[in-house]
Amino acid sequence: MTTVEERALPRPPYDPELLPMLEAAAQQGLPSSITPEMIAPMRETGNDGWAPPIEELIADRPIVHTERTVPGPAGAPDIILSILTPAEPLAAAPAIYHTHGGGMIIGNRHDGVAGFLDLIEQHKLVLVSVEYRLAPEHPDPAPVEDCYAGLVWTAEHADELGIDPSRLIIGGASAGGGLAAGVTLLARDRGGPALAGQLLLCPMLDDRNITVSSRQYQGIGVWDRTSNKTGWDALLGEGHESRDVSVYAAPARADDLRNLPPAFIDVGSAEVFRDEDIDYASRIWAAGGQAELHVWAGGFHGFQLMGGQAAVSVSARGAAEDWIRRTLSL
Repeated sequence: MTTVEERALPRPPYDPELLPMLEAAAQQGLPSSITPEMIAPMRETGNDGWAPPIEELIADRPIVHTERTVPGPAGAPDIILSILTPAEPLAAAPAIYHTHGGGMIIGNRHDGVAGFLDLIEQHKLVLVSVEYRLAPEHPDPAPVEDCYAGLVWTAEHADELGIDPSRLIIGGASAGGGLAAGVTLLARDRGGPALAGQLLLCPMLDDRNITVSSRQYQGIGVWDRTSNKTGWDALLGEGHESRDVSVYAAPARADDLRNLPPAFIDVGSAEVFRDEDIDYASRIWAAGGQAELHVWAGGFHGFQLMGGQAAVSVSARGAAEDWIRRTLSL
């Protein structure tokens, strides 16, 4: 329950240029506060995925989309991967393994893909996007294990896919960023696959909802404190805040952040995830790792993808693309 004091907390304002995007998001059926009873209706009305059909996404671009059904985790159903390749592929291309957002409760493998199409076209990289099971029907560890299984298959079939396994990064936004961080920890602890980097865009990392920023944004913006509790409760069950949970589900719980591939972490100053993302980058540095952190003034959750041509959105997308180019030697 949010107290009056929490609702009255001072908070960084939104960038004025982003306000029309916030209004548009609300009109398109994305409320600030998502409660458990809203999950099924959002899925039924098509709001479980925000991307248009993949054929419409790629349109006349020289990009080929294929789907593969591959083995899921042991004892679990198969999973679907969407694979986007340039029409004239390289023999050994750099690649991004993509985990979509949606708070662990909505979304599909095509969400977020649009942000990588220019890179596929211009630099001939390969994008593999995984369809993982969603909570609450499939709680932890289903989502992160599905994502890991898809990564393992991708690495094992790198030659077939035309991928250079030494230039493979994982990336995602929001819940997808949290899953990317969790899969990176899994890959380290299970001895592979090797990753060249982790692209964590406004990642959802901490289930406890205890930071200042998690209390500043309630009833406004995109993915507020209530939505955050809804997503984490769906994934981990009620009462998770006060018990031990898997670090692969909630990477902010991890004590050991050593020996991880370089990370790119960005977040808006005006969103719930701000403080946990800053802390994650700080602890990677403390462990001797490499992280590039950007905190974008006035950014709401997901502004990088939803903010159109607002100056801060253009800068944020440019910074992420620059990191990808440097990390993959494009």
